Amino acid sequence: MPNIGVPGLILILIIALIFFGPAKLPELGRAAGQTLREFKNSTKGLMDDATEDSKVDEDAEKEKMINK
Repeated sequence: MPNIGVPGLILILIIALIFFGPAKLPELGRAAGQTLREFKNSTKGLMDDATEDSKVDEDAEKEKMINK
């Protein structure tokens, strides 16, 4: 997939300005930022949970090896 580049980005911003109007663009930007922030926090939480689970599994395996 080719990069959008500066001209493509400017074209997208102009179309968004025409479609939504200047009053709605900051509101849409904030909503998009909040959505990305929540998604990032959710995926970070999932990764932390997976890391904790793998540590618990490793500890259980070590315990089994010690008790044998």
